[in-house]
Amino acid sequence: MSKITFKPGNMLYPLPVVMVSVADKEGKPNIITVAWAGTVCTNPPMVSISVRPERYSHHIIKETGEFVINLTTKELAYATDFCGVRSGRDLDKFKEMKLTPLPSLEVKAPSIAESPVNIECRVVKCENLGSHDMFLAQVVAVRVDDKYMDEKGTFHLSNAKPIVYSHGEYYDMGEKLGKFGYSVKK
Repeated sequence: MSKITFKPGNMLYPLPVVMVSVADKEGKPNIITVAWAGTVCTNPPMVSISVRPERYSHHIIKETGEFVINLTTKELAYATDFCGVRSGRDLDKFKEMKLTPLPSLEVKAPSIAESPVNIECRVVKCENLGSHDMFLAQVVAVRVDDKYMDEKGTFHLSNAKPIVYSHGEYYDMGEKLGKFGYSVKK
């Protein structure tokens, strides 16, 4: 097997692609699509998102210290892309994509009702890393769509058909290959 050398860069793919909803101090909502998002800590529950400073939502997050991560699905793929390529400076993305702003439990930013999971966040720290600023945030509330719950109270996100992002393209998750620990199960 031979390998080709690339310039150093971000080759950690696929990534979750999420719609991050925000609201400015006057209550005007916006949605930004983010692929630079991830889990940081379990206890306390923390996540991070990285946003370019020139993006419209960046200053809103810096100003308010709040946002909601909304997981995306195959059904939301078109809206996910649209919210990543159009600016909230120019239009109301909730209205354009016929998405429903849902009042959040702990933050002023609205959640997206059509998303199967809404993760409400408060910024703990903003770190300038170069092209992007990373917002490190504590998770203060989570809501999930009850249609993906079973009779035992287990949440089945896979039934929502989540999507991922890889090198400029969106993909569904495909088939399940195993479950945590299956390689050592006897």
